Amino acid sequence: MALRSAISIGRRAGTNPVFLSATSVFGTSKSLTLFQRSIPFHETKHDFRHSIRAFQGATLDPITPKKDEEEKNQDYDHNWKIKMLYDGDCPLCMREVNMLREKNKEYGTIKFIDISSENYSPEENQGLDYTTVMGKIHAILADGTVVTNVEAFRKLYEAVGLGWVYAVTKYEPVATIAEAVYGVWAKYRLQITGRPPMEEILELRRLKKDETCNDSNSCKM
Repeated sequence: MALRSAISIGRRAGTNPVFLSATSVFGTSKSLTLFQRSIPFHETKHDFRHSIRAFQGATLDPITPKKDEEEKNQDYDHNWKIKMLYDGDCPLCMREVNMLREKNKEYGTIKFIDISSENYSPEENQGLDYTTVMGKIHAILADGTVVTNVEAFRKLYEAVGLGWVYAVTKYEPVATIAEAVYGVWAKYRLQITGRPPMEEILELRRLKKDETCNDSNSCKM
């Protein structure tokens, strides 16, 4: 999903990046007085330091919003011009999604669709099933046109006034290079982000579906 993350990998392999981006996550921690009151210092000298690091790590790390927050924030504007089909279980992908979501508050032109959601419906998204969309980025224009790969990113960024970021990918030889770099990212995205192979992901989804559905005809994959 994140072309820019793949490009940074390409840089280490000798490929010049087209563009880069970064997100910053900030967090705060509250007083740890309770630890000091309830546990003798000589017994917790080591564990106390470990607890602080663990607490701070849990506060600073979140990348993806909770599912209920995503559902609450999306589709607030029905005048969308393009749908972004994204993998909500991909941490690197979500950095870009969150950035576009924040920018979209000003425009209301993007409708965000999480394909990892149990409520994802291929029928409502030009028949694009979970497995297909997991293979590469897909976006759907308001007229039903499906765009993929670098073109999808270009259309999405244009929708929120950031068209200049991907403008250079319209021209050769950058267009060919960008497509090639994204192709590598899409192919190895699961491994790069520490996810299991696609076969295992599909099996886990199937098992989860079997556990939560009494009537298989009423469930969607």
